[in-house]
Amino acid sequence: MAVDKACPVVLRSRETLEVLAFAHPLAGLQLVKGSVEPGEPSEDAAVRELFEEAGINGTVGRNLGVWRAEVTGHVWAFHECHVTHELPDTWVHFTQDDGGHAFRFFWHPLHSEPSDAWHPLYKDALSFLRLGLTEAPVPG
Repeated sequence: MAVDKACPVVLRSRETLEVLAFAHPLAGLQLVKGSVEPGEPSEDAAVRELFEEAGINGTVGRNLGVWRAEVTGHVWAFHECHVTHELPDTWVHFTQDDGGHAFRFFWHPLHSEPSDAWHPLYKDALSFLRLGLTEAPVPG
């Protein structure tokens, strides 16, 4: 399966395991994700997308698996990404994507069901992550 999307997964453990997510002003709640450029390793794409969409410098840790989105046919590679500093509970990052948008970042409890505000594609992606992270312990 050829990977064409990279999803950097930033996790934090508070009272529960949380995953970094954001509110897209036009397309609902989402995870950071973007296209893998021709010849680009998905790990590099994950780090690039994390910076472009969230303004965060990160490094790749574990490979969290590959998932085929039935709705779009895209194949996503999930990579846990580590950051060198603690991130705030919420913030806004202005991205140049699609002519420029303000993305509002927040932490979603990984084992909570996503609300209807989540884009359906990302609800499925969260289900994939929940299953994979339940089976493999997260280093703390």
